Amino acid sequence: MTNSYESPFCTRYASKEMQYIFSADKKFTTWRRLWVALARAEMNLGLGVTQEQVDELEANIDNIDYEAAAAYEKQFRHDVMAHVHAYGDACPKAAGIIHLGATSCYVGDNTDVIIMRDAMTVIKRKLVKVISQLSDFADKYKAMPCLAYTHLQPAQLTTVGKRATLWCNELLMDLEDLDFQLGRLKLLGSKGTTGTQASFMELFHGDTDKVKKLEQMIAEEMGFDAVVPVSGQTYSRKTDYAVCSVLASIAQSAMKFGNDIRLLQSFKEIEEPFEKNQIGSSAMAYKRNPMRSERICSLARYVMCDVLNPAFTAGTQWFERTLDDSANKRISVAEAFLGIDAILNIMLNVTDPENGLAVYDKIIRRRVMAELPFMATENIMMDAVEKGGNRQELHERIREYSMIAGANVKREGLDNNLCELIVNDPMFMITKEEMDEILKPENFIGRCPQQVDEFIENCVKPVLEENGVSDDIAEINV
Repeated sequence: MTNSYESPFCTRYASKEMQYIFSADKKFTTWRRLWVALARAEMNLGLGVTQEQVDELEANIDNIDYEAAAAYEKQFRHDVMAHVHAYGDACPKAAGIIHLGATSCYVGDNTDVIIMRDAMTVIKRKLVKVISQLSDFADKYKAMPCLAYTHLQPAQLTTVGKRATLWCNELLMDLEDLDFQLGRLKLLGSKGTTGTQASFMELFHGDTDKVKKLEQMIAEEMGFDAVVPVSGQTYSRKTDYAVCSVLASIAQSAMKFGNDIRLLQSFKEIEEPFEKNQIGSSAMAYKRNPMRSERICSLARYVMCDVLNPAFTAGTQWFERTLDDSANKRISVAEAFLGIDAILNIMLNVTDPENGLAVYDKIIRRRVMAELPFMATENIMMDAVEKGGNRQELHERIREYSMIAGANVKREGLDNNLCELIVNDPMFMITKEEMDEILKPENFIGRCPQQVDEFIENCVKPVLEENGVSDDIAEINV
C-alpha cells in the first residue's frame, strides 16, 4: 500500500505490456530516438553534425537521468528543454546539436503518434485473438437451439453459436476500423513552430528539397511511410479523436457481449468462468456473480465517455496551436487504450476455449421447450389446413387455447399445456406422435448452422489467416 493515488488501470486492470507503452521510459526514450533520427538526417543532408555526435546520442538513448531532468524542469518550467539538457549532460560532444531546428512538438507529437501506433498494434493482436476464440465457440454450438429474444421477450429460436456470431461480427467491424486508422496514421514530421518549416529552411539555406527529404528520412527511421501533408505546430487533434473513436467502438461491442452474458447467466443458460475458491458475495455464499462481464461493461462505459475528451480538444485548438490540449490528451488517450486493453484481457479469459464460458445445455433445452408450443402453433395450423381444416377457425381455436395455457403458466405456475389442448381437439387432426415430431427445437432454427459456417469461412478465416493468430498473449488481469 502507498500513501499516494495509484491508477486502478495500473494496479488492477491493464497489462504490463500496455502500461509500458504509456510509461515514462517509453516516452522519453522515443524522444531520444527522434533526436537521433533528426541529427542523423541533418548530418546526411550536409549540416554540421558529425557521425561521432550521432553515435554518442544513439549510445545514450536509454541512459536517462530522471532526477537531473526533474531538476532542469523545475528550473526551466519546460519538459522538453529539461530533457534536452539532461540528454546533453550524457552526450557532451553532441549537446550543442540536440533538437537543432526543432520545436517541442517535434518530439512530443511524433512520440504520441508512435505510441498510439504501438498501442493499436497490441490492441489489434488481442482483438484478433478474441475474434478467433468467439468463432471457435460459435462453431462448437452452431446447432444448439436456444431461445432468441426481441424486446427481451422470447421470440423464434436461434442457436447458441449463431448468437455468438453477432458478438464476433461487431468485433470484426471494429477490427476493420482499427486497421483503417493504423493504415492512415502519419508522423507530424519536422514542421517547426507554426508548421511552416521556416527554421529548417533557414538551416538548409532555402533548399526545399532537403527540408522535404529531412522529414522523409525521419519518418522512415521511425517506421512510417509518410508525414502529415500540412499542420500547424501540432498534428490535427482529430487524429486522437479518430483513434479513440475506434477504441470506443470496441467498447460498445464489448459491452453488448458483456451484457448478453450477464443476462444469460441470470437465466442459468451460460456462465462466465468461476474459479474453485472464488467468492461471489461476502454475504450470500451461494452467489455466482458475473463479475468479469460486469467489469467489461463498467470499463466500456468509461471508454465510451472518454472519447468526448479528444472531441472537445480537437474543436478548441486555436489557429496553429494552443496548450489546453496537453494535460487532457496525455490522460484521455492513454486511459482509453488502458481501458480497452483491460477489456480485451477479460474477454480473452471469458472466451477461452478450455476454461471460458460454461454452456448448460439441459437448462437451455428446458427453457426452449417451455416456450416452443407457442412458436409451433403456425406449423400445427398449416398441417391441419393441409388435412382439410379451416385456417380462420383453427387460428381462433389456437388463440383461445394460448390464452388458457398462458394463464396456467403465469397465474397457476403450471407447465405449458397448449400442445395437450390441441392434441385433444379433433379439429386439429393431430396425434401425440405427430406433435412430438413437430416439437423438435431443431426444426425451428432456420439456417443457423449454415449461417455460422458461412460466416466463419467467408468473414473470420480470412482475417485469422491474414493476421496469424498466436497464443502468445501478454499476461491477463481478470
